[in-house]
Amino acid sequence: MAEDNSKVLYSVDGGIARLTLNRPEKRNALNEELIAALKDALRRANDEADVRVAIVSGAGADFSSGADLAALQKTSTATVAENLADARSLMELFLLIRAVRLPVIAAVRGRALAGGCGLALACDMVLASRSARFGFPEVRIGFVPAMVMAILRLNTSEKRAFELLTLGTEISADEAVAYGLVNRILDEEAFDDELDVFAHQFERVSSSAISLSKRLLYETHALTLKDALESGVDINVVARMSEDFRLGIEGFLKKRS
Repeated sequence: MAEDNSKVLYSVDGGIARLTLNRPEKRNALNEELIAALKDALRRANDEADVRVAIVSGAGADFSSGADLAALQKTSTATVAENLADARSLMELFLLIRAVRLPVIAAVRGRALAGGCGLALACDMVLASRSARFGFPEVRIGFVPAMVMAILRLNTSEKRAFELLTLGTEISADEAVAYGLVNRILDEEAFDDELDVFAHQFERVSSSAISLSKRLLYETHALTLKDALESGVDINVVARMSEDFRLGIEGFLKKRS
């Protein structure tokens, strides 16, 4: 059963934590309360030993339309300190997604725009319905997509990023796949079933190996090749000493014999 933690619904079923943005009347626009609730839900899923993967989705027709317009209006009269705190809260959410041990999947139906698109791309994987739409329309209202720019740049080429950031147009799910923003497109009618099948794959692999792989992948992004390999050495040693690895090797050798 889902629990309503302010603006985010939280439920766990079969090792899958489902985190649902719950402002459908506002197209799941991001505001202070929703961002705080999503961070709490991610930490909760991370702390539950039986949870193997987290899915972030949106209630209603859209994943998220980005920043709440009412909140944006307030920023023009807010102090520098208030605006810094607000921007840093979203930054902390993006970093938290990468810091948790779990794979975090964005399940996108409808529109994922502006900060909502940034949220989807900040997740480890993005699965989308064929009718999903992605974009960064901030420039159309004289705003800079500053908080999402670094995330977008990690996901696609410089040329693609420039086009998306400066034209403010939406792209289709098929285009998002071509840009490297979406892992795969799921069938419109069987979306939930295909999403479950995909997510349950993480129950058949080592949770410690996933956690270590995720950590190493993101930590080595900005390192030189030598430093990245050194980090790989450290993680390799940790993995060799894990219980999952010991049991995995024992099982493998038994099958061979």
